[in-house]
Amino acid sequence: MRAPFAKLLEEEDDSEINMTPMLDVVFIMLIFFIVTASFVKEAGIEVNRPEAATAVKKERANILVAISDTGEIWINKRQVDVRAVQANIERLHAENPQGTVVIQADQKATTDVLIKVMDSARAAGVFDVSIAAQEI
Repeated sequence: MRAPFAKLLEEEDDSEINMTPMLDVVFIMLIFFIVTASFVKEAGIEVNRPEAATAVKKERANILVAISDTGEIWINKRQVDVRAVQANIERLHAENPQGTVVIQADQKATTDVLIKVMDSARAAGVFDVSIAAQEI
């Protein structure tokens, strides 16, 4: 009779919580949120776009170029000289060949700068160039 009670006293339960399943769930949730997250691309500055009655939302705008009211050109949150626009668009287009160029020009930006940016985009090999407008 003594043996069963002695055996119970000698056995100690390891009351640890197994963390492996919880860590698996956390990593799976992390991967899910990373994959489903939508990343918003911005050109770098906020511009006042002109209004247009026929404005259409473009879903696949990968290369955003912003032109400020003072004629500054911004690509990927960096100010770019007008002579370097073509090289920057070529580099971004090489990363994503299906990408299109959307120019976000301020209402007060001159057409001279706008045309130079459009010419640079076409010289870089991107012929799908759009100008962003605000929907009425």
